[in-house]
Amino acid sequence: MPKGPSMLLEKAFVGGLVCGVDEAGRGPWAGPVSAGAVILDPKRVPKDLDDSKKLSVKTREALELQIKAKAVAWGVGFASVEEIAALNILHATGLAMCRAIEAMAVPPAFALVDGNYRFKLPCEVKTVVGGDGKSKSIAAASILAKVARDRLMIEMDARYPGYGFAGHKGYRAQVHADGLLALGPCEIHRMAWGPVKLAVMGKDPLMAFDEAVLQDQLPFAD
Repeated sequence: MPKGPSMLLEKAFVGGLVCGVDEAGRGPWAGPVSAGAVILDPKRVPKDLDDSKKLSVKTREALELQIKAKAVAWGVGFASVEEIAALNILHATGLAMCRAIEAMAVPPAFALVDGNYRFKLPCEVKTVVGGDGKSKSIAAASILAKVARDRLMIEMDARYPGYGFAGHKGYRAQVHADGLLALGPCEIHRMAWGPVKLAVMGKDPLMAFDEAVLQDQLPFAD
């Protein structure tokens, strides 16, 4: 396998278009989970595609424009805080992925999905552990999911000031903990998350062992 993401995994499929799928936002205390889905044109693959977490904000935003302009098809989907509460974060992630695929102008026959959990999607699924560092399609999907969610959380910062959403995007941070203690949770906080529960009780959210973060770090069973 070449160093960094390539198109080798995509080329292994025959008989239909292949999309990469990835998510953003499984672990935060607030906000939705998002997913991206991308079918790359092998002749027009944007340069420097990589795992979104390894890229600067400026680079991600520039690549987002290139991906949308050059891809055969792309889609972004969200699952809301209410859906996360009703379904749990795992199934809400699958819902966001389904929505991302359904938003594509051209339906894929196959999906390369980052991780090792086989979500039920509208096409055949192949899981790829560390996929955003191996597949350019998955890397592109990770960028779309990350940029879309970050943009939404910046909008939420204006709607719900005092928590610092524009900076940390809903994740663990001192300013976020301070806001929760001073203001209480807002409509986009995940009320079942340990840190949010602690804040409601007047305790420091940073002292929590967040079970959702643990779930985000452990591999799912295939």
